[in-house]
Amino acid sequence: MTDKKRPSDAITSQAPARAMLRATGMDDEALARPMVGVVSTWTDVSPCNLHLRTLALPLKDGIREAGGTPVEFNTIAVTDGIAMGTPGMRASLISREVIADSIELAVRGHCLDAVAVLVGCDKTIPAAAMALARLDLPGIILYGGSIHPGRHKGAFITVQEVFEAVGARAAGKIEQSELDEIERVACPGAGACGGQFTANTMAMALTMLGLSPMGANDIPATDPEKPAAANRCGKLLMDMVNKDIRPSSLITRESIENAATIGAGTAGSTNLVLHLLAIAREAGITMPIDRFDEISTRTPVITDLKPGGRFSAVEMSEAGGTALVARRLMEAGLLSDGPTVSGKNLFAEIEKAPETQGQEVVRTADNPFKPRGGFAILRGSLAPEGAIVKLAGHDRDSFTGPARIFDGEEAAFQAVQDGKIKAGDVVVIRNEGPKGGPGMREMLAVTAAIQGQGLGNDVALITDGRFSGATHGFMVGHVAPEAATGGPIGLLEEGDPITIDVTNRRLDVEADLAARRIGWKAPPPAVWTGTYAKYARLVSSASEGAVTAFPYSAMQMQTQED
Repeated sequence: MTDKKRPSDAITSQAPARAMLRATGMDDEALARPMVGVVSTWTDVSPCNLHLRTLALPLKDGIREAGGTPVEFNTIAVTDGIAMGTPGMRASLISREVIADSIELAVRGHCLDAVAVLVGCDKTIPAAAMALARLDLPGIILYGGSIHPGRHKGAFITVQEVFEAVGARAAGKIEQSELDEIERVACPGAGACGGQFTANTMAMALTMLGLSPMGANDIPATDPEKPAAANRCGKLLMDMVNKDIRPSSLITRESIENAATIGAGTAGSTNLVLHLLAIAREAGITMPIDRFDEISTRTPVITDLKPGGRFSAVEMSEAGGTALVARRLMEAGLLSDGPTVSGKNLFAEIEKAPETQGQEVVRTADNPFKPRGGFAILRGSLAPEGAIVKLAGHDRDSFTGPARIFDGEEAAFQAVQDGKIKAGDVVVIRNEGPKGGPGMREMLAVTAAIQGQGLGNDVALITDGRFSGATHGFMVGHVAPEAATGGPIGLLEEGDPITIDVTNRRLDVEADLAARRIGWKAPPPAVWTGTYAKYARLVSSASEGAVTAFPYSAMQMQTQED
């Protein structure tokens, strides 16, 4: 890029543009350098992104020190842990599209030469990768890091325990004073939720995609080493500019499969599948949802992480982090080599990954915590396009029970809290899909209440919505087609016998759905105006990543084929 015309030349060659840039403090030297966007998802509404503005400073310093001129932008963030269980949660997945779009607009609108993105809470992470795939400019992503766990009664806890304590309080298992104490100590400072929930799962995925430097995302949010990692990212990005290394050389079918493998091997969030489908689509890569099942089937769970295990993300970092997990998966022949933002290939980055002596967080593939990965893809009469079952936190392979039907999360949550859900029930939450919600809310409030009441092993739940990475238990989400588009889940009636069969990858109901479909009419849109309505009109099925844009690269491919 240094020996040919840069995108920023379109701006810096114009006297009026230069006049305005000089007003920001740029001089002739700054104007002559590559213009690099630094996009922060900072907000002070939650701990997840609270510190990103401070990390932008050493990141920008690294860009300057390596010969670039940083220009900083901010974009939005919707914090799942705060929005969970409320109408605001509908904005969460929608925000992924808005964040990706806003990064694209800021970078294209100012003709920038490269981009670094600072991310925190869940949807900012895949959004950044989607934007980099779309822009295909030299780019790097740094995750702000995990929050340190709190401590209650001598044990480490995360926000997961707060949600579950709500259910325990409703069941009379703890006093209000204990719930209050758990609330006060669970989140001690900056950083994203501390288990192998969606944020930490996706942070590991970014590293395996090659978009984040090995080890940088593992460093906890408040660790004194985090600013130095940000500075290094700035310098690495400028090296990518000089070598013209672009996301299209990093985001490949193999790197996406690597990301899926580490998610399966750590029993990570089922949202990983949704987001990797979206990233693949932005990169013009065909990735059928059933491929994720093949990857999870062959990949053992080799970490003991929350929500189903004992340890937090900070403890995994201390044990050896992403590099150690990846090394163990590489040694088992489960990963493919490929380039990364550091300029080194993945295997070179992980072959000598250190391991803390005596650690109990990460095992070898021949001595796993579970023989297969943390999720499976189901199909059947209830999910012709597919659904995802979470396998963390339980040992069941099948479940049959009567459907308990709820149109929306709130009604289901209230039924659980009122003690109306009994052992053997299959809770069905529908009209929470991408279009029907709209926004495909996560059901953590309901699943945590079930766990808190001691029903985690005795109740199943299916939904066309999603689950938080903090969810554990026998839960099936992303059921497609969704109820709002005429999916079978919308035709269920109270008491219908539902069978979840993980062994045979089936989700079925004993009912004459064809007869019920006669006369079915699509429900009116839940929202008629604004961003929610726009999203509902454009969004694709969850089995395709719930994306709103046909990717430019895929359009190119189709045009070339035609």
